Amino acid sequence: MFEQYIFYLFSAILVLSASLVVTVRNPVHAALFLVMAFFFSAGIWLLLEAEFLAIVLVLVYVGAVMVLFLFVVMMLDINIAPLREGFARYLPVGLAIAVLMLITMGIVLNSVYLQAVHLDVVNEPPLDYSNTKELGQVLFTNYLYPFEIAGAILLVAIVAAISLTMRMVKDMKTQSPDEQVNVKKEDRVRNVKMDGER
Repeated sequence: MFEQYIFYLFSAILVLSASLVVTVRNPVHAALFLVMAFFFSAGIWLLLEAEFLAIVLVLVYVGAVMVLFLFVVMMLDINIAPLREGFARYLPVGLAIAVLMLITMGIVLNSVYLQAVHLDVVNEPPLDYSNTKELGQVLFTNYLYPFEIAGAILLVAIVAAISLTMRMVKDMKTQSPDEQVNVKKEDRVRNVKMDGER
């Protein structure tokens, strides 16, 4: 019973922080609310006895991705006013997509597959049970091909992102270390003869 109260508390804070991510005006505050959402998601994973997923969520997303995101947002100094100009214009489309997602989730939750699996009777796992081992067993046996396909898609996305960032822009100013090292005194210093004044 106590776990249910904790679950509902964590879920309410998670929904609140996730809604603040998309409604708050400051991008730094949005990133911090997203960090809070990740922490409470990890808490829900811990309640479901999925410690590995909770730790990975905190380490990977909070420890690496969100720190990088915060760094980029603070370095870029994004001007928010032009980005929010078309918010009201796209609001009906966003609401339609949100309603469609809610209908889809309702269909999935009321499906025959989920109704066949009742969570009323929960067997206690054995003492040597490891959810990390079970996750690896399922991931690399039943879902090996989707896992490999997702890895290939991520590899293609990384290569595409690097190639888009590293392409040469015509008006981009770069330094040439070879020219800087091989410079001579005559190239940089010029003696100018001037008439002396009395």
